[in-house]
Order: sequence, then C-alpha cells, then structure tokens
Amino acid sequence: MNRNIIAISIAALGFIIGVALLGSAIKNRNQSQNTISVTGLGTKKFTSDLITWSGNFSRTSFELKSAYDELSNDKRVIENYLTSKGIPKDQIVFSAVDTQKQFNYGSDANGRSIQTFAGYQLSQTVSIDSKDVAKIENLSRNITEIINLGIEFTSSPPNYFYSKLADVKHQMIADATKDAKQRAEKIAENAGSKLGKLKKATMGITQITAPNSTEEYSYGGTFNTSSKDKEASITIKLEYGVD
Repeated sequence: MNRNIIAISIAALGFIIGVALLGSAIKNRNQSQNTISVTGLGTKKFTSDLITWSGNFSRTSFELKSAYDELSNDKRVIENYLTSKGIPKDQIVFSAVDTQKQFNYGSDANGRSIQTFAGYQLSQTVSIDSKDVAKIENLSRNITEIINLGIEFTSSPPNYFYSKLADVKHQMIADATKDAKQRAEKIAENAGSKLGKLKKATMGITQITAPNSTEEYSYGGTFNTSSKDKEASITIKLEYGVD
C-alpha cells in the first residue's frame, strides 16, 4: 500500500517537472523567434587623391661594365626628364639594379641541346608616389617621350588610392546601421509590434570597385586600384528583439 502511494507520488512529481520543463522550452523557443534580423547597406563614391606609377628600363651587353655604364646613363636621363616635368626628386625612387645572364638555346649538328651566352641584362625600376594625380596621369600617358630618348622603357598602368579611406568607412558604417534600423522598424510596424533592444550586430567586408563596373565582390573584400573614381560599400546585419 505504502509502496503504491510512493510510486504514485513519484510519477506525479515527474509529470509536474516534465510539464514545467516543456513550458520553459516553449517559452525560450518563442523568445528566440521574437527577433528581427535585417541587413543595411552603406555606399560612398569618391575620387582618389594618391597615385603610384612605375616603369622599367634595361640594357644588355656582353660586357658587364658596359651594360652597367649604359644603364647608369639611362638613369640620369630618366631622372632629368622627370624633374623637367615638375616631379620633385624626393618622389623619384630607383630600385636596385637587377642582373641576369642571358642565353640562346638551340641544337648542334647531332641534335644535342646547346646554349650560348647572349650577354648580361641589367634592369632597373623607377617609381613615383604623388598626390598630384593629374600630373602623374599625364606623365604615364606620354611615356613615349622617354623611349624617343633612346631608352628601352616599359611603363606600368598607374594605381590609385585614397588617403582618407578610414573616414569613408566610418561614414558607410553609420549609413548602413541607420539603413538596417529603419528596415527593422518598418518590419516591426507592419507586423503590429514594437522594436526592442539590439541583440547582435555583424559588420560585413568593405568592397571597393570602379563605379558602374561589373567587378565581382570577393569574400576577403575587393580593392580596386586601377580606377581613379571608386565606389565603396559595406553591409551591417542587425538583430533586434521584438516587444
């Protein structure tokens, strides 16, 4: 008799605990569902205020000293040309001389591979970093003037940067956050609810592309340097509770 009473009491207690746990689970589940997740976008168009440009020149000779003397003369000619175009000397940077042995490859009368020494090739790079974007752009477009001076010169396309990118990012974050909050408020209003406290905020990766381009965004962020005019964007994901 006593055993039956004890068994019934234990079963009743277990039922009560089970109901309580189920109610708690349902409550927590509903609480987790009472949230709104939205993504806001911040964009900014701007024009680069920094430009970098570089070019390469080289000389080849069977005599190492002759090649070096010719390259040194080319360096002086290039430096004089650049300063004549208004480029300050402290903005002109020449790399160390790179020396490579050149060979011609062929076959002898028996079909065996042979190589013959073709001389020493010495090369050097000149680069410029400047805030005078228009001047360096014009310089890069008229680089044939250096070639006409008798120098084997290869010019690289300029790269464009922006010195106040941190300010652009801060403004985009603010705009993206404002956009996301407005979206959340609108959703809550349309649902007849009231927006609660912010629970979570996640910032996306900054993407910088040329305006109206077909460049694809990348997981690690895109950073266009080939276009003077740029467009940056960033996303902010916000999660709010709903009252």
